[in-house]
Amino acid sequence: MAVKTTPEYIDLLNHAIEREIQVSIQYLLQHAKMEKLIMKKIPENILLEKTTYEAVGKFLREFGIVEMKHAAALMERIYYLGGEATTKAKKPTIGDSLSQFAKLGVGAEEEALILYRKIIDESRRMGDYETHDLVEKIYGDEEKHLFRFQEYTGFQDEEQKESIELSPWRKIFTEDYYALLNKAVASEIMAIIQYTNQHEKAALLSLRMKETPLEVIAEKNKTKAVSELLKPIFMQEMDHLEKIAERLYLIEGEAVVMPNPFPVVGANADEFLLLDHQAENDAIILYRHIIDEAMKKGDTTTRRLFEDIVLQEEQHYWTFDDYVR
Repeated sequence: MAVKTTPEYIDLLNHAIEREIQVSIQYLLQHAKMEKLIMKKIPENILLEKTTYEAVGKFLREFGIVEMKHAAALMERIYYLGGEATTKAKKPTIGDSLSQFAKLGVGAEEEALILYRKIIDESRRMGDYETHDLVEKIYGDEEKHLFRFQEYTGFQDEEQKESIELSPWRKIFTEDYYALLNKAVASEIMAIIQYTNQHEKAALLSLRMKETPLEVIAEKNKTKAVSELLKPIFMQEMDHLEKIAERLYLIEGEAVVMPNPFPVVGANADEFLLLDHQAENDAIILYRHIIDEAMKKGDTTTRRLFEDIVLQEEQHYWTFDDYVR
């Protein structure tokens, strides 16, 4: 090992990962909630091709992806240092308006800068220069995010319209239905965390060892091959999360559910495949149940959404299935 670490140092880096996962999900769900807010257009937006909310929603999604990349980079570094990267994160806080999104973002980014200054000092003290350089880069990104959020903290939100009695067709959306859809939200978050962590754990030297002539010629081993499978699947799961959350918000639900228990990563490529195969199996069963419930309620939009998603989840399942037989 190039750097001698301590459990406390690994815990500090894992604390940063927990924070990155939390705010990544927060920004992605806020982006999904924008679709609901778009329906409350301020007068001048009627004359424009895009609304205020669409403009802000774009950078929220970008920030969410950047934060997950930060988490992935920190995970990879922890594995190089001989530690175990966490899969845990606190429940994000979403808010209900553009100004709330901004204020929550300012708070999250200020906390991040304090934490990263501590890690920068500690990594320098320990002679861990690679982590020091990585975290300095992350610090720069977080500072840019802070400045961007600060631009919107004084934004004047529209006044809330008085609530009116729901149209009969909207009464199909019940609390138990919201809870069912939130199970799908939790499933997608679990998959995102699990696949990201496994992808970065595959960078660990012991998992990259080449032991056969074929592995030498191909310049990869089974773990590397599995890691390459995970990246496009991970991106699809991110897309699923946003679409499911967007639908929940549009039907007046709330989409803030973290997986419980948190995902298990596994120790090697074979365990990755078994765990991922099971995760896709569980998702397919859940999503077919949601399709059935949506059909009973006459919720055609949600039914079609999950029919499209379940097709992709089945493709993921069969991809993993090829390797676990």
